[in-house]
Amino acid sequence: MSPEAEDRTARLLAPSVDSTLGTKLLPGVLSVIAGSVDVISFLGLGLFTAHITGNLAVLAAHVASGGDTPLAAMLSVPVFMAVLALTKLLVSGLEAIGFASLRPLLLFQFLLLAGFLDLCVAAGPRLDPNSVNAIIAGMFGVAAMAVQNALSQISLTGAPSTAVMTANVTRFMMDLGEMLLGRDPVDVASARKRAKHTWPAIVGFTLGCALGAAFHAVVGFWSLVLPGGLALLALTMGGAATPRWTSQP
Repeated sequence: MSPEAEDRTARLLAPSVDSTLGTKLLPGVLSVIAGSVDVISFLGLGLFTAHITGNLAVLAAHVASGGDTPLAAMLSVPVFMAVLALTKLLVSGLEAIGFASLRPLLLFQFLLLAGFLDLCVAAGPRLDPNSVNAIIAGMFGVAAMAVQNALSQISLTGAPSTAVMTANVTRFMMDLGEMLLGRDPVDVASARKRAKHTWPAIVGFTLGCALGAAFHAVVGFWSLVLPGGLALLALTMGGAATPRWTSQP
């Protein structure tokens, strides 16, 4: 295969965030999903599903204070890592046969969020965060966020992180400083392009947190319908980004 053909295949398998209107809007939608899932899982289960480092902090605090160590927080890190590894294996397999991975990963995320909703609602409004049902439900949420973290890096070229805002806020402020104070036109243009992609993710995550908290206060775990519905919308938006198959040599 020629270098030009290889480059075209790579673009089809992992489209640019700027390739279609759907992919341009996709990071913002995914960020709303992550923000809402993270706050709903924290309020209902005491578990961060998107910010795994938050679980490490909670775990360390419990250990230091001599309190009971939450099993869900302990399991969240290895589960997150395992799902990331499985996602990478899945993407490698799909790309080996010329199948773009964006739609399968968006579908996978939607199914995991649907499972998260179903398990939480089925357990009732007074779900004990330390019960087996709650822990299993929480791992569905953690797995969904692991898939989302992976797809923004390996299935959508140029997309910012949609679930970890510390890096995004830092990157945005550095780029804003470059835009205001930079002297090299090339660097300024690059900073402006990155900032254009980063700010919707920051706003989306913040909006997701606000909506998730408000909905959880009113309808409890039924608030997970919000990220689940948005995941279905994201699947629709990503569906038009790439052809299903790429031609093989």
